[in-house]
Amino acid sequence: MALLVHLKTVSELRGRGDRIAKVTFRGQSFYSRVLENCEDVADFDETFRWPVASNIDRTEMLEIQIFNYSKVFSNKLIGTFRMVLQKVVEENHVEVTDTLIDDNNAIIKTSLCVEVRYQATDGTVGSWDDGDFLGDESLQEEEKDSQETDGLLPGSRPSSRPPGEKSFRRAGRSVFSAMKLGKNRPHKEDPQRQDEPAVLEMEDLDHLTVRLGDGLDPDSVSLASVTALTTNVSNKRSKPDIKMEPSAGRPMDYQVSITVIEARQLVGLNMDPVVCVEVGDDKKYTSMKESTNCPYYNEYFVFDFHVSPDVMFDKIIKISVIHSKNLLRSGTLVGSFKMDVGTVYSQPEHQFHHKWAILSDPDDISAGLKGYVKCDIAVVGKGDNIKTPHKANETDEDDIEGNLLLPEGVPPERQWARFYVKIYRAEGLPRMNTSLMANVKKAFIGENKDLVDPYVQVFFAGQKGKTSVQKSSYEPLWNEQVVFTDLFPPLCKRMKVQIRDSDKVNDVAIGTHFIDLCKISNDGDKGFLPTLGPAWVNMYGSTRNYTLLDEHQDLNEGLGEGVSFRARLMLALAVEILDTSNPELTSSTEVQVEQATPVSESCTGKMEEFFLFGAFLEASMIDRKNGDKPITFEVTIGNYGNEVDGLARPQRPQPRKEPGDEEEVDLIQNSSDDEGDDGGDLASVSSTPPMRPQITDRNYFHLPYLERKPCIYIKSWWPDQRRRLYNANIMDHIADKLEEGLNDVQEMIKTEKSYPERRLRGVLEELSCGCHHFLSLADKDQGHSSRTRLDRERLKSCMRELESMGQQARSLRAQVKRHTVRDKLRLCQNFLQKLRFLADEPQHSIPDVFIWMMSSNKRVAYARVPSKDLLFSIVEEELGKDCAKVKTLFLKLPGKRGFGSAGWTVQAKLELYLWLGLSKQRKDFLCGLPCGFEEVKAAQGLGLHSFPPISLVYTKKQAFQLRAHMYQARSLFAADSSGLSDPFARVFFINQSQCTEVLNETLCPTWDQMLVFDNLELYGEAHELRDDPPIIVIEIYDQDSMGKADFMGRTFAKPLVKMADEAYCPPRFPPQLEYYQIYRGNATAGDLLAAFELLQIGPAGKADLPPINGPVDVDRGPIMPVPVGIRPVLSKYRVEVLFWGLRDLKRVNLAQVDRPRVDIECAGKGVQSSLIHNYKKNPNFNTLVKWFEVDLPENELLHPPLNIRVVDCRAFGRYTLVGSHAVSSLRRFIYRPPDRSAPNWNTTGEIVVSMEPEVPVKKLETMVKLDATSDAIIKVDVAEEEKERKKKKKKGTTEEPEEEEPDESMLDWWSKYFASIDTMKEQLRQQEASGIELEEKEEMDSTEGLKGPMKGKEKARATKEEKKKRAQGPSPGPGSEAPEKKKPKIDELKVYPKELESEFDDFEDWLHTFNLLRGKTGDSEDGATEEERTVGRFKGSLCVYKVPLPEDVSREAGYDPTYGMFQGIPSNDPINVLVRVYVVRATDLHPADINGKADPYIAIRLGKTDIRDKENYISKQLNPVFGKSFDIEASFPMESMLTVAVYDWDLVGTDDLIGETKIDLENRFYSKHRATCGIASTYSTHGYNIWRDPMKPSQILTRLCKEGKVDGPHFGPPGRVKVANRVFTGPSEIEDENGQRKPTDEHVALSALRHWEDIPRVGCRLVPEHVETRPLLNPDKPGIEQGRLELWVDMFPMDMPAPGTPLDISPRKPKKYELRVIVWNTDEVVLEDDDFFTGEKSSDIFVRGWLKGQQEDKQDTDVHYHSLTGEGNFNWRYLFPFDYLAAEEKIVISKKESMFSWDETEYKIPARLTLQIWDADHFSADDFLGAIELDLNRFPRGAKTAKQCTMEMATGEVDVPLVSIFKQKRVKGWWPLLARNENDEFELTGKVEAELHLLTAEEAEKNPVGLARNEPDPLEKPNRPDTAFVWFLNPLKSIKYLICTRYKWLIIKVVLALLGLLMLALFLYSLPGYMVKKLLGA
Repeated sequence: MALLVHLKTVSELRGRGDRIAKVTFRGQSFYSRVLENCEDVADFDETFRWPVASNIDRTEMLEIQIFNYSKVFSNKLIGTFRMVLQKVVEENHVEVTDTLIDDNNAIIKTSLCVEVRYQATDGTVGSWDDGDFLGDESLQEEEKDSQETDGLLPGSRPSSRPPGEKSFRRAGRSVFSAMKLGKNRPHKEDPQRQDEPAVLEMEDLDHLTVRLGDGLDPDSVSLASVTALTTNVSNKRSKPDIKMEPSAGRPMDYQVSITVIEARQLVGLNMDPVVCVEVGDDKKYTSMKESTNCPYYNEYFVFDFHVSPDVMFDKIIKISVIHSKNLLRSGTLVGSFKMDVGTVYSQPEHQFHHKWAILSDPDDISAGLKGYVKCDIAVVGKGDNIKTPHKANETDEDDIEGNLLLPEGVPPERQWARFYVKIYRAEGLPRMNTSLMANVKKAFIGENKDLVDPYVQVFFAGQKGKTSVQKSSYEPLWNEQVVFTDLFPPLCKRMKVQIRDSDKVNDVAIGTHFIDLCKISNDGDKGFLPTLGPAWVNMYGSTRNYTLLDEHQDLNEGLGEGVSFRARLMLALAVEILDTSNPELTSSTEVQVEQATPVSESCTGKMEEFFLFGAFLEASMIDRKNGDKPITFEVTIGNYGNEVDGLARPQRPQPRKEPGDEEEVDLIQNSSDDEGDDGGDLASVSSTPPMRPQITDRNYFHLPYLERKPCIYIKSWWPDQRRRLYNANIMDHIADKLEEGLNDVQEMIKTEKSYPERRLRGVLEELSCGCHHFLSLADKDQGHSSRTRLDRERLKSCMRELESMGQQARSLRAQVKRHTVRDKLRLCQNFLQKLRFLADEPQHSIPDVFIWMMSSNKRVAYARVPSKDLLFSIVEEELGKDCAKVKTLFLKLPGKRGFGSAGWTVQAKLELYLWLGLSKQRKDFLCGLPCGFEEVKAAQGLGLHSFPPISLVYTKKQAFQLRAHMYQARSLFAADSSGLSDPFARVFFINQSQCTEVLNETLCPTWDQMLVFDNLELYGEAHELRDDPPIIVIEIYDQDSMGKADFMGRTFAKPLVKMADEAYCPPRFPPQLEYYQIYRGNATAGDLLAAFELLQIGPAGKADLPPINGPVDVDRGPIMPVPVGIRPVLSKYRVEVLFWGLRDLKRVNLAQVDRPRVDIECAGKGVQSSLIHNYKKNPNFNTLVKWFEVDLPENELLHPPLNIRVVDCRAFGRYTLVGSHAVSSLRRFIYRPPDRSAPNWNTTGEIVVSMEPEVPVKKLETMVKLDATSDAIIKVDVAEEEKERKKKKKKGTTEEPEEEEPDESMLDWWSKYFASIDTMKEQLRQQEASGIELEEKEEMDSTEGLKGPMKGKEKARATKEEKKKRAQGPSPGPGSEAPEKKKPKIDELKVYPKELESEFDDFEDWLHTFNLLRGKTGDSEDGATEEERTVGRFKGSLCVYKVPLPEDVSREAGYDPTYGMFQGIPSNDPINVLVRVYVVRATDLHPADINGKADPYIAIRLGKTDIRDKENYISKQLNPVFGKSFDIEASFPMESMLTVAVYDWDLVGTDDLIGETKIDLENRFYSKHRATCGIASTYSTHGYNIWRDPMKPSQILTRLCKEGKVDGPHFGPPGRVKVANRVFTGPSEIEDENGQRKPTDEHVALSALRHWEDIPRVGCRLVPEHVETRPLLNPDKPGIEQGRLELWVDMFPMDMPAPGTPLDISPRKPKKYELRVIVWNTDEVVLEDDDFFTGEKSSDIFVRGWLKGQQEDKQDTDVHYHSLTGEGNFNWRYLFPFDYLAAEEKIVISKKESMFSWDETEYKIPARLTLQIWDADHFSADDFLGAIELDLNRFPRGAKTAKQCTMEMATGEVDVPLVSIFKQKRVKGWWPLLARNENDEFELTGKVEAELHLLTAEEAEKNPVGLARNEPDPLEKPNRPDTAFVWFLNPLKSIKYLICTRYKWLIIKVVLALLGLLMLALFLYSLPGYMVKKLLGA
């Protein structure tokens, strides 16, 4: 049902202009194309179609507006036509000619002619008469076919047919081709052309009329295609996107590094935990920590892998804690945590840093969590660089809940869930045994069995389960389910399902399918749990013929792209969240396999017959290896069509025949009898007839199809699940358009075209339309019985997502401005990813189509086409993107054979037409073929209309000439050992090829050559060729004098086509040169600048073609240059070259380079440097500047590269090439005159830069320990400050904790360093925060639409400013909140978390370094990286400018013409320099020894100096603090590359290199940023912050002013200095060591230096005092960081005054302390023992304590026996001497790791005192009762009495004041002792009264005390009650005590009771005798 409007003509127009029409119905508008330059009649002749969902009402309106079209301004309305659709609804077809009305509703002369048709929903209107169809002979029969499909449209009547849907049998191609999106070419000459409204372009549609007459195929002109045809920039037409080499499956290097820091809250009593880290199958263990629930490890593990990404990301990382593991026993598992590597890799920076993993026990899922492990996990692939967040003291108390080791969006409380994977059955399995065996079996047993014994194995989260084995079955039935139990949501992304063949020797995989859990679930509020099926999944792998050693076995394991259909499996997946409180629950997580309820056959959809048709239009570029034997192509879908190794032929499902039936055989021979029905039941023809290839050129062959094109067709039966594919196709269409649009926008930004924002707005408009459209289309077929839950849920979530995406796109569109294009582009990229993700359908239906090239029955190469791309639908959006289109396919080698260089050769290039759809719909299967053919049918199909042809014979062919304008290429691949290539290009078109000439020794050839291909015959209608010409393939080769040419890369292009009847004139012709990216495999290998035009040779022959007028180049023989209109316009430029020197030249052919020279060449012109006469003595040039003039294109993007080549001049006039470098872009060297209007050029008037001290940044608490206030020199008046301070002290103000003011002498360089690190961390945090705010703001903006966009801008600006401030120096910006605590003011330096040069543009401000390369470029598997090819470096620079040099430069004062543009550069004579290297520390070193540690030491190389600091190695440390400085004398330029390496010391054998870093000192030395010695933040003449530079700030300032020719510095009055027009202020006095004040100018000079970048013209940022962090790299493991080194380098020229002594940065020595702990009493201790006699509860209490670790120094009190109340008295003293580092808050212990260790290892552990109470037992082990751990830096203050002491004090639930023993020195009180009960909850098990007293070692010596209760200063004996002695020591006393005191009354009662019983017994005993006597009367 649809409304069609055919707009014919508009006449009586006034004037002349471009016209455009807009047609609107129901709010949906279409634009016509633009008619250019039309006079009074506009002949539009266009059809618009609206699919209508509800019937059209009689009152609805249709509106047509005609505009004068303008490219720049908005369109001007000419007039409007409105029509009520009453008559249309009644009669369904109306033709109207009427006049228009203008804006004021006045009638104007202009009239229009329009035809409207309507086809109603209910079929009441619109029975089309037969005349509407192009004579279709078998209409009735086809009508039958179409009923089914039309029935899919709601409410349509079987006979109704969309209007004008003709059988384009001979009429030719539908409008698809015309409307290929973005096929229209932009008019390059016309800069404004990019931003027209969404308009169909003239040249694309101006011949639709010719082609389609009045009945345009409605299904193909869709909404979006009409609105969205905006002009396109990158023109896809000219750059087809074709991927060649498979990327998946190739192994890469990965490194997983895991640091286990500590564990907390482990469940269990008194355990000895070990952490086990597993990645895949590798296990590593930490050391064991004894008797603690919160062990501290800080151990680092590294796992190296070399596997393919798929395998890597499925590996499971498992962290488990094991209790009491030793050599003999494996220990018990406390809890574990699992996550796959992929989850870590998808994190930002590929890492989790300092996060807590939650441990759970897999064997007991009803229990809660078992503790936390804090760790860092990072996964690094080759080339990823990981930014490690900077390590400093970790004192901030960890918020565990806030830092869990979980990806964003996973809830912290994860529940246990069951994952049910139901395996129903499989079909189409391949043979997995040799037929020989089968024949033997048949001979013996006489039965013919299927040769496969399949079972299914499922892998998930490190576990696997398998079904039973079904013996001998190609169609096994299992109906089993595999059940996994895991936490939900799981941290493992994929589940792997594998069909395997059970075999006695080894089981092999038949096929593998991965289920991605993200795709089958949705975690939103309206999300759904993972669910799947029941549905079929298709498995692909190696080819189906069975061989014992299958070289492609990996493909069956799921690695790489499968090359053949293997089987399909019906499965389902469901997840059930468990209620762990349920007692019936089995608590184990073992995998279970159970029976599942079978499902009906139809649950996956009704079986339908599908029809696949293919026509091979061309087969060329066949690799010459396959050129000698006949070739045939085979097409298969599933097992259908597979003749070589398909099994039992797949049958039509209806009459299920046995595979052995004779009819089957007949079917193959096409001669069976039952083909009369159904329009001739066609047998499949799945392969083309064999044909022998013909030679194209020396590399490739082609098949001579000429006009006879072979066809194939296949019938197959599949469940009808087209809806899934349709929805995916709609989303793919939207995504394709979006991607194309975004590429355009990027290209526009890159090539600096105007108005990229308009194009982006168009793209977003198109996106929102597309999304809107999806909602209306996807909702069909709701009631389909075979829809699974996943289908319904996915549809809902897709609709939600697309709806919101449409809205976001709409609001984004409003925000796209000139300056926000880039940001918004990024947001759009996210849309694209999301669309692609949504479009990927997890439940398969029809398998993919494979095309195999066979040579003598061997499979050679293949292509795989997804079936959804070929699927036919009558709704155009649902149509597959390659359905009924001619597609260019490049066949590739299967599996591993396609890796590497083998994968770069094209095996064959096919032009193939494919169509796949229901057999019932197959009437149109030829509609997209190029027109002008006749069908050739097989014998039995002759009279039958719908019978497919076996070949097509083309009667129409067109003659063309192709002109390839090959201008130049750049940045090609180096194919020769010289590091250069001898490139030529080979151009292929259809079956011809031609080469350009070979240019020797260059990577940037300028061929400037036109190749002409004559006599090209193309088949089909001319206009179709115009829209969609064949692809041109360009291959670049390196010519070798011997052997064949080496392949260097390939690119694809489409020509611009000119038909014979078109004029060769702008805007389309002549074509523009464009850059085409050259690929070599998946790697880019340069660009080609070329243009291609395809010219039709008309009836008049070649005379009509534009003349080839260029002169034939005389020098180069018969070579035609690129003609004038196409080649770029040139201007004269001058290139000045600064030759400075050569460095690090390696040997060439074993000979050393002695007399090198540099040749510079650009566009055929060039210049040579002077010769260096003795490279060893002085590698610098003596003539510094030379120049040459050259003609370069005006367009900077077309500038040719500049080549730098270094040659060595040997004796007898021989030259050898040393190395070369190509500067691919000259842009950064083009001289642009400075903008004089810029604000900092304003030199009039003074600008005062005040240097008030800024408020310090709010810091982390750590700094209180670093304790310091400096002489606040920057403060304006220090005296005032002092007075204030003293006043405060007197008052004893409360806001400061009682903290003594540390004196200056306590501060050292490390105080400064740690303070700076905190500042850096704080800044990073703020930056992140502001970054996040910005993003949130953006998102809010995008949702709110246009509310307050201004605020966003301001905010962005503010944050930018802040960032600037931060970047400028370490001084934190103002505007940070006032600090909470008064921080001690410490002068800081700048800590750069990366290399210094990355902050200052590699110090290439005027001296650039060019790496000289030599040798072939390595491919990824050869591993010849750029570093290995580097043979030296050329230092120099370039300056390019248009020839008349700007006046102002040459007129400047002191202009020296010999230096040209390079004024004021220093001399390059050798200079001696003192280099001082300070190495602070290394972090995260790669372990080098087996124990997972290293023994690092520093080695420094500079020139001939080699310092190895071997004796000072640091034992067993991966984070060593070196704290050393090294002085080296060097002379530049000979020695300028400094290497700082870290080696691992080994007792035996050579030391291993851990990693090294290289620093180019020369660039730093000469840089304007003055990197010789960093400028400190304050000037000080003594103390820790002493000025290091021999020159004072005022001297430096004077020198800088002199060098930069700046007026100044003028000092005075005190505290002011004037430089140029800037005035700096600051303090004017300085205090010396003795506290004397002196006037000084240094402070203001320093403030000027710190703001040098503000000085006009010469200003630049000066390097501050700093520490840089450099990654350590190891040449054996290229690209993977091996740790980081913090260091800085100072350089002092030897001709200047000598610098002072080096700073002392030696590591702080730990301070010796003694902690004295007196345990006075305990109370309320739980009673453990039952008394032997009395059953009474008691405990024998003792207290144990330790500081450094249980093994080292645990101390126990004596035992208080038999405490009945839990009270114990001890008066016992422990003494703990320890070494403590205050800055890091760690205790330092040195001990040998084991008896075999060579030396002691230093450990740093947190200062924590542990106190435990125990119950002593004589014969069994002591029982642990409870413990408390006190962090000596912050522990709760003890309670005054035992009553006030509660459990909450220790758990932190109440706010108790925290104290630090280092400040308090003496603390006494009661503390609670806790233990966990059975439910893992803490309970109070006792209280201890203790006194802690801390003394320094000196104090302790002066004032000694005794251990326990010994002298000196003994403690008195405790007063313990009598019960406290033991019964067996004094038995009588104990008995007396028992009898007399406790049990007196009890004993009396017992005795009385006994007497009573005795009496009773005697009575009973004597009763019988007395009775007898009494009775007898005796």
